[in-house]
Amino acid sequence: MLRVRINAGYVGLVFKRGDYLRVITQGVHWLGYKQRVFMYDLASMFTAPIALEILLKDEVLAAMLDVVEVKDGELVLLYEKGIFKTVLPAGRFVYWKGLIERDYIRVDLSKIYITENLDKSIFSNYEVSKYIRTFEVAAYEKAVLLVDDVYTKTLKGGTYRFWRNDTSIKIAKVDLRQLQLEIAGQELLTKDKAAIRINFYTQYKVTDVEKALLENKDYEKQLYITMQLVLRAYVGAYTLDELLERKDNIAEAVFQDVKTSASKLGVTVLNCGIRDVILTGEMKDIMNQVLVAQKKAQANVIMRREETASTRSLLNTAKLMEENDMLYKLKEMEYVEKIAEKIGEITVSGNGNMVTQLKEIFSGK
Repeated sequence: MLRVRINAGYVGLVFKRGDYLRVITQGVHWLGYKQRVFMYDLASMFTAPIALEILLKDEVLAAMLDVVEVKDGELVLLYEKGIFKTVLPAGRFVYWKGLIERDYIRVDLSKIYITENLDKSIFSNYEVSKYIRTFEVAAYEKAVLLVDDVYTKTLKGGTYRFWRNDTSIKIAKVDLRQLQLEIAGQELLTKDKAAIRINFYTQYKVTDVEKALLENKDYEKQLYITMQLVLRAYVGAYTLDELLERKDNIAEAVFQDVKTSASKLGVTVLNCGIRDVILTGEMKDIMNQVLVAQKKAQANVIMRREETASTRSLLNTAKLMEENDMLYKLKEMEYVEKIAEKIGEITVSGNGNMVTQLKEIFSGK
């Protein structure tokens, strides 16, 4: 006889010559001839020393075990005392009952949506995350969800998670903010064959996500080409001078023309404008010469206008002085004063009238 003691938190399986006999729990036990015992920790997973089916025939032992069968296409999330412990893939897992409280959440991987009541904190755990597909949609975005390349629904901003399996899942996102499209350095010919480069801009927003992403390919490129063609058509209908004078009118016309085409792309055009009109080298020199000539002509007109006004003023002054002797005398004194400012010293002698003498001096008499 062999005396065996089983401590708390442990159990023993008794075998004789390789055959299972019974399970023994906490306490002192006596073993018979050629019997031996295998000790197991109740806090650990149970690994059967022989076929599990043989051990489970013992109802006492079977009542002490949790046998978790995980099929292909399934997962089981193991929690111990309410805390996530690990993921159990396909297979058979056996745990002891009694000492540690365990919970098992079974997951069907054949579906894509995570319908199980799981805490979000475990999604960042590597053991779980490798079975999950995660997609981020920003607050200013919307996205279309494609399951096996079939449109399913439109997603708003947020984080979306799906179980990883053989089903294809894709999302296509679009920015809902006001966007700007630049047509820079577009080389065009005006009606009078003047070569110019135009920088044009368009402000727009995507208003129909499904139409933009599902019914059109590269809606931004299509909008760019539409703007380019409409701009080319309008510029070709004006001479260079008309184009420079009517930039705002042309931008408004392009805006009105593009709105209908843009709506077919799921886009609403908000504003259009010509930022710059750039002339080529030779055309720039010609325009500079024209501008210089225009400015010279304007300067000549202004000079002639000022000369005419000055002459008219002198004529009016002469008429007034002719009619008024006192005004004539005052004007004489004014000129004498101006001349005297430039003379250092004047000597006047005799008893004649001083003003008369000064007048004779300055008049050369």
